[in-house]
Amino acid sequence: MADEEADEAPAVELGTGASVEGAPLARVASRLTWPQEKSSILNKEGDAVIRTPDGPQSLEDVLAEADETYFDTRQAFVDDVFDIVGRDSVQTD
Repeated sequence: MADEEADEAPAVELGTGASVEGAPLARVASRLTWPQEKSSILNKEGDAVIRTPDGPQSLEDVLAEADETYFDTRQAFVDDVFDIVGRDSVQTD
């Protein structure tokens, strides 16, 4: 009976609008453990493409503008990235 329920439509319908390129910064940050050096983040996730208000950008390009070389917490990393890319909404058009 559980198999029959699993074959039903998803509980949440997905929208039909344009998809947004890149991963949310929170998803990338959640794949890391803290603290982290900037070089370690680049080795592990530098090729990740994140969503920004100006469109998708590689994390490597964003962190090239960061003055910090060590992030003691996830929040410090997220705040620093948002300081670089901005905190505006991500465009979906």
